[in-house]
Amino acid sequence: MSTSLQELGQAVKRLQNRHHHALNSALQQIGVSLVQWDALRHLDQRPEASLHDLAQLTFQTDQAFGTLAGRMVERGLIERTPGPGRAVRHRLTERGRQVRQEGAEIVERVLAESFAPLTADQRDTLGGLLNRLLTGGEERHDGQAQPPELPAGGEGSSR
Repeated sequence: MSTSLQELGQAVKRLQNRHHHALNSALQQIGVSLVQWDALRHLDQRPEASLHDLAQLTFQTDQAFGTLAGRMVERGLIERTPGPGRAVRHRLTERGRQVRQEGAEIVERVLAESFAPLTADQRDTLGGLLNRLLTGGEERHDGQAQPPELPAGGEGSSR
């Protein structure tokens, strides 16, 4: 009996939900939520990204990310700097870099526990299949998922 598309969709969603809750719980030990750590991770990867780009990368609205960024500035995790024109850029502080690194180790541990029932080959197969779905069938040569597409005006946006 084959798995229905609805069952498959639900399984993906349940796994994502399990990861979200486990990561939020584990990241509490360093005083951040998954959303905050994800923002630090994306800022580290894309230091010149606009607030709008960061909102998209973290699956938030511009307003929600602006509020999140304000709280992270108050906590000393990120700082605001002038960008081109009226744009404001965000960058990690030394404390933010430290929390991002500590969080990366926690995330790696939680995900290793979650994917432990799979062999390395099975994880590679799962990753390849998910990447294929996320890229609409386009394959990359390095085996990694394409980064989320940003709409026109994305990275250079002055928001």
